[in-house]
Amino acid sequence: MARSRVAILIMGVVLWCCLTTPAKAEYMKYKDPKQPIPVRIQDLLDRMTLEEKIGQMVQIERKVASADVMKEYFIGSVLSGGGSVPAPQASAETWINMVNDFQRGSLSTRLGIPMIYGIDSVHGNNNVYKATIFPHNIGLGASRDPELVNKIGAATALETRATGIPYAFAPCIAVCRDPRWGRCYESYSEDPQIVKDMTDIIPGLQGNIPTDSPKGVPFVAGKNNVVACSKHYVGDGGTTKGINENNTVIDWQGLLSIHMPAYHTSIMKGVSTVMISYSSWNGIKMHANRELITGFLKNTLGFKGFVISDWEGLDRITYPPHANYSYSIQAGIHAGIDMVMVPYNYKEFIDGLTFHVKNNVIPMSRIDDAVRRILRVKFVMGLFENPLADNSLVDQLGSQEHRELAREAVRKSLVLLKNGQSLNRPLLPLPKKTSKILVAGSHADNLGYQCGGWTIEWQGFNGNNRTIGTTIVAAIKNTIDPSTNVVFKENPNAEFVKSNNFSYAIVVVGEHPYAETDGDSMNLTIADPGPTTIRNVCGALKCVVIIISGHPVVIEPYLASIDALVAAWLPGTEGQGVADVVFGDYGFTGKLPRTWFKTVDQLPMNVGDPHYDPLYPFGFGITTEPTTRQSDDNPFLSISSYFN
Repeated sequence: MARSRVAILIMGVVLWCCLTTPAKAEYMKYKDPKQPIPVRIQDLLDRMTLEEKIGQMVQIERKVASADVMKEYFIGSVLSGGGSVPAPQASAETWINMVNDFQRGSLSTRLGIPMIYGIDSVHGNNNVYKATIFPHNIGLGASRDPELVNKIGAATALETRATGIPYAFAPCIAVCRDPRWGRCYESYSEDPQIVKDMTDIIPGLQGNIPTDSPKGVPFVAGKNNVVACSKHYVGDGGTTKGINENNTVIDWQGLLSIHMPAYHTSIMKGVSTVMISYSSWNGIKMHANRELITGFLKNTLGFKGFVISDWEGLDRITYPPHANYSYSIQAGIHAGIDMVMVPYNYKEFIDGLTFHVKNNVIPMSRIDDAVRRILRVKFVMGLFENPLADNSLVDQLGSQEHRELAREAVRKSLVLLKNGQSLNRPLLPLPKKTSKILVAGSHADNLGYQCGGWTIEWQGFNGNNRTIGTTIVAAIKNTIDPSTNVVFKENPNAEFVKSNNFSYAIVVVGEHPYAETDGDSMNLTIADPGPTTIRNVCGALKCVVIIISGHPVVIEPYLASIDALVAAWLPGTEGQGVADVVFGDYGFTGKLPRTWFKTVDQLPMNVGDPHYDPLYPFGFGITTEPTTRQSDDNPFLSISSYFN
């Protein structure tokens, strides 16, 4: 009896020990940064349910996101659409807190797969208050300076990471072949070679790819860099009449030689993601084009990152959009799209895709390919090791160093199209010291206008109170001699101009901000009252006209009365760069990245075309030397610039 009691007691102690000793945690290879990335991907993929896999393929807008949504639906990514912010004039810390809140929801799931947050940092972190806004791509194309663009990429990465965001939907590597396209300013040039050269922004954004890195594999150097996205694949800049989201009619050889080269170069530089275009190629919607997405991009070019749709891109496979969403899901995923920018109706997308997989319409192998690619990018960028952002980079947002870089970019992007009514009497550079000058025009004192679309709001803004920067009139006042009287009048009448004894005038006019389809234009005119301002001022005074625009505009009717003409494109927040060159502290060096037409009836017209008859040809740009001239008593300086 005693023995049995002892035995029972011993068994009890053993049982108690078993129940109270914590079980050894299971070793999960995907959580081990020492494991090779392919091993980590496969280990995680093997553990995932269909629900968890499909969740990774979903990108939702921040307005419908929450920690609970991230957890319940295993959402793989969140984005801010244009102008979608946590609060007006939100600080970097506010952004970080929002992103981390969503991330904690993702980390609380069974497998703890972190989400990736994306934003349109297309010319700086342009949704964010106080961020440095760099010139739009068309201006950077005028600079012909890949090294500069690389530095802008690195600065943009820091300012994007400053807000806790690790994914930028940039660069746009469209080759704009018709300036009537509303996105033409997002294109570096009509010339495929210049667009290829400007893919140097990718190692700026992501970091320099190691020399031994396998071709086609995505690369992100670390926490100071972001995931980049080459867009919009492919042919978005070649649509008929430049109509946004329209049909690009071109043969295979033309597509390969004009629109494809920059994608091949991007992949060689380790770009992590590629976004699909809304447009069609010879009548086939790109979002449904399996031949070009899976066949060419993935299989032929060897792209190993993930392919992402554009905003509601699957919906637009049909016309009208969303007319047959079940078909759109099937067509888009089958074509090879890995992550879908839903952005709102995520439950409908998840249910639809789940239905197709369970009914063998979409094979599990296609889902696994998509998730493998998404996980590859997340592992490569170190997101599993560093899923939460901290405040260590907040001082990078709008830093003085980045503003100086943007100012340099503005200087190098300016193209001087005319300088004086005759070769031996150039007007520029202007003297800093004179009695009185007139500054006129709707764009002279308007930060929103000089930044253009994709700034604070999707369509841009009007005025000076939405972010921080230097307007052109403020830059002029900063630059001229203190004794020079500057008079600013937005739209002076002819009598005012004639009766005030001005030494010369600077007129700043152009287009109002726009983005995407809202920018499509069949007439490409300067916004009113710009033409009136030019006539009133340039009819009476020596005048410099500075054009702020996203593409060439009709200027020939006014050209005879204009003494000097500058294409300043969309320079961004650092208007001081304009004054730096106009007043001769630096010389003009920019060259036209695209042909400047005489009339819109000539369009489309690109260099090399048989009917090429431009007002100013592709590559044109008068150069000047810097000068220390302080008075207007020697008009013959810079004459040699006409012969460069």
